[in-house]
Amino acid sequence: MTAAADWAAGALGHAFRDPRLLDRALTHASAGKPDYERLEFLGDRVLGFVIAAWLYADLTDEAEGKLSRRFAELVSRETCAAVAREIGVVPHIILGAQARGDRAHQSENVLGDIVEAMIGALHIDGGIGVAESFVRRAWAPHMALDSRAPKHPKSALQEWANGRGLRSPEYAIVDRSGPQHAPVFRVQVTVRGHDPVTADGTNKQEAETAAAQAMLDRLTA
Repeated sequence: MTAAADWAAGALGHAFRDPRLLDRALTHASAGKPDYERLEFLGDRVLGFVIAAWLYADLTDEAEGKLSRRFAELVSRETCAAVAREIGVVPHIILGAQARGDRAHQSENVLGDIVEAMIGALHIDGGIGVAESFVRRAWAPHMALDSRAPKHPKSALQEWANGRGLRSPEYAIVDRSGPQHAPVFRVQVTVRGHDPVTADGTNKQEAETAAAQAMLDRLTA
């Protein structure tokens, strides 16, 4: 058994019958061989189904809007990347030399995609029950953090501004750096009457979310 297969048996709770699926799920396009992108496509949909069914069954009194906000948080790139780190996937990612030099193994996008690819691989190799078992185990701490469907930071900041008769927060990209496969965006958010706040992310949405949260932290401190 390879080191990756041994790790997967414990971290994913499944011994792959076809180890090529695991290898592919861990392989970035920069490595020059079949990569995780098709598996990520499948895993994204499997994850969405499992989380949606889980929320529907557990949060029986929540309206559709709150379920949607909670769903968006749980399947977000940030949560997927957090799961990747928690299960120890980083040492097993297969990267090309340039991508490793650019620290692609720390990219939220790459980590999130690989977790979704592994869910796709689990579904193909073991069926929906195996994939769902992994998701429920790995996402349980995130599901338990707040079962009250917390607002997305941008929505919360919008409500804060509206409640004080202020115009909607304004977001602007002020910088973009890093290589094409692992970019870093810097976004500035402005709320009238308050100093702007900037934050970074691996895409525009992630940076806007981080900036909104930083602004909320300042405004509510």
